[in-house]
Amino acid sequence: MKRPAGVTLIAILGFAGAAALALAGLQLCLGASMPWRMSRGPAGVMAGGNGMRAGVGLLAVAAVLIIASAGLLFLQNWARLLTVAVTAIGLILSALGLFDALEHMRMIFFFGVLVRHVVVVAIDVGILVYLFHPDVRRAFGLGAASPTA
Repeated sequence: MKRPAGVTLIAILGFAGAAALALAGLQLCLGASMPWRMSRGPAGVMAGGNGMRAGVGLLAVAAVLIIASAGLLFLQNWARLLTVAVTAIGLILSALGLFDALEHMRMIFFFGVLVRHVVVVAIDVGILVYLFHPDVRRAFGLGAASPTA
């Protein structure tokens, strides 16, 4: 079966997100040694270690996104399920960020933060709904075969 255009779009979004996360992770990993070099004390070592752990975590998430996006391009069902899991986790975190933004309404950048979280939540919900659509599931080899005319 031909790959649906929406699946291709989700894979492209996944690759773009992975690239952004990988760049941020590399930046954290490379910059993590700076506090240690500057202070040479326990606080600098702790700050450098925390930066390194955060950078490695972002690189790991980027690797998961690359694997899931590549699998989506080849219509692998495990990739669809992995994308659903990653998107659901992102949806939960974005919803928590949305509630946090609502809690701090008086901050100067509230509107921008609120809009960003609303857009991310809407995109995540759209991806989840799309990946469970019967035609998309059929493209991944699930569900009943399409009726022949």
